[in-house]
Amino acid sequence: MPGGARGDSAEVEPHGGGVAALTQEEALEMIKESLHGGQEGESDYDANVTHVFVVLGASGDLATKKIYPTLWWLFRDRLLPDNTYFVGYARSNIKVDDIRKKTFQHMQVKDDQKNRLDEFFQHNSYVAGSYDKAEDFQHLNEEIKKFENAGRANRLFYLALPPSVYKEVATNIRASCMAQGTFKCRRSGDERKCWTRVIVEKPFGHDSDSSAQLSNHFASLFAEDEIYRIDHYLGKEMVQNLMVLRFANRILTPVWNRDNVACVTILFKEPFGTQGRGGYFDDYGIIRDVMQNHLLQILSLVAMERPVSTKAEDIRNEKVKVLRCINEVQLNDVVLGQYVGDPEGKGDAKEGYLDDPTVPKGSTTPTFALAVLHIHNERWEGVPFILRCGKALNERKAEVRIQFRDVSGNIFRPGEIDRNELVFRVQPGEAVYMKLMSKKPGMLFDCEVTELDFTYGSRYAGVKLPDAYERLILDVFCGSQINFVRSDELVEAWRIFTPLLHAIESQKPLKPLPIPYKYGSRGPREADELAAQHNFKYTGAYKWVSSKP
Repeated sequence: MPGGARGDSAEVEPHGGGVAALTQEEALEMIKESLHGGQEGESDYDANVTHVFVVLGASGDLATKKIYPTLWWLFRDRLLPDNTYFVGYARSNIKVDDIRKKTFQHMQVKDDQKNRLDEFFQHNSYVAGSYDKAEDFQHLNEEIKKFENAGRANRLFYLALPPSVYKEVATNIRASCMAQGTFKCRRSGDERKCWTRVIVEKPFGHDSDSSAQLSNHFASLFAEDEIYRIDHYLGKEMVQNLMVLRFANRILTPVWNRDNVACVTILFKEPFGTQGRGGYFDDYGIIRDVMQNHLLQILSLVAMERPVSTKAEDIRNEKVKVLRCINEVQLNDVVLGQYVGDPEGKGDAKEGYLDDPTVPKGSTTPTFALAVLHIHNERWEGVPFILRCGKALNERKAEVRIQFRDVSGNIFRPGEIDRNELVFRVQPGEAVYMKLMSKKPGMLFDCEVTELDFTYGSRYAGVKLPDAYERLILDVFCGSQINFVRSDELVEAWRIFTPLLHAIESQKPLKPLPIPYKYGSRGPREADELAAQHNFKYTGAYKWVSSKP
């Protein structure tokens, strides 16, 4: 998928060694070639076919900050089929010019790109309508038809909407807006039906029952290969690199198991609170917002067995298999927290979660959670997988940390040897580094922790990594579902967490309550204690410093 698409140069290593620079144009041409070729011929990206991309919820926050900027970047870099048009749809009575004004600050437009931006918005139109009236979607269909070539076009619908309207919208798309006609495949020459693809944002339900109802509703309207359940974390560079690092490096294969791994920690930390969005967040909480989707998807990629190929269904089959080996999360394997203000902090740090005026008074919704999961299979039996996420913590960070077992037969001074760790830094500053022991420089025979460092900013200096939404939306055009959540994955994810969520949200007097933790801290002390009980060793003495490009 696209790499280097937003920079001035890219780099590849030629057969003769060394690094050869590519211009941005050359890098983009390589990307386009890969799109046309596909992966093992799977891609149905066809630049000659008309495509209409419909943004449902076009006036909303997600569309303004993410979807329209992403479509612009793809259009700007000519990665979309030439005959691609964009139709916004929402209840607001606005025009394309209003969308342009709202989205411009998020689009990163350079002075020499303004003519291209004008061209982008010339490919845009807008229709105002409700989400539950069939006649409004019939009007939307008439708008889409204006861009079709002889009644033919592939159609993509992005549901940038509240989940409460998913059912009505899906029903109306099916009834009034499905693609019609056929087109000739550029590669094979075969006549194919024009397709419809629906992109659905998380959350996919609220628990197992609501998710099953939503999935059944969509399944009654669309085939599975028409549904793209998007989790933007699967589009991040380092998450996509997990499979390559795991299965393309012989050195890792022998140690990727319970005989060598002490524990695995998957971490997501944000240094800010709800920032006035507490009313929305309170309906979901940190487990639904981050742990049940982002972190569990990463876990499945870390823990799954080698797929038989890199095809979407083979990969997703292995992810489902490993999720089925995980039991429901138990309350005694969980620590919940809720941030409170720091009296000595500055700005927002002085205010706790309950100080947010949009949060219901006395809310017990957790803003922090640590959960220990166990995978009951031959590879991972006995290895704790520690999922940890929270808001208003001490730093912004997302990573996978694989901590290996202690060295057997240690010959050095007690306490001098730390465990080896392999760390995949998802954000900020993508990197892979290995913590290992080395002799401290000098006359003495002392040991210290150092690292083998693969920092993207150093190794790939000048390459601008694409945004996760760029990758994923382009995947939808190509028909690749590798980085999207399949319905049975969703079933397993909710099965693992639903009993815990029901216990947290019950009205019983003895339900678990979140532990207060100070804004800007590491989270509740009890979380560190539970991690230590599950074989995670934290010294706090080592600080990784990223290499400078």
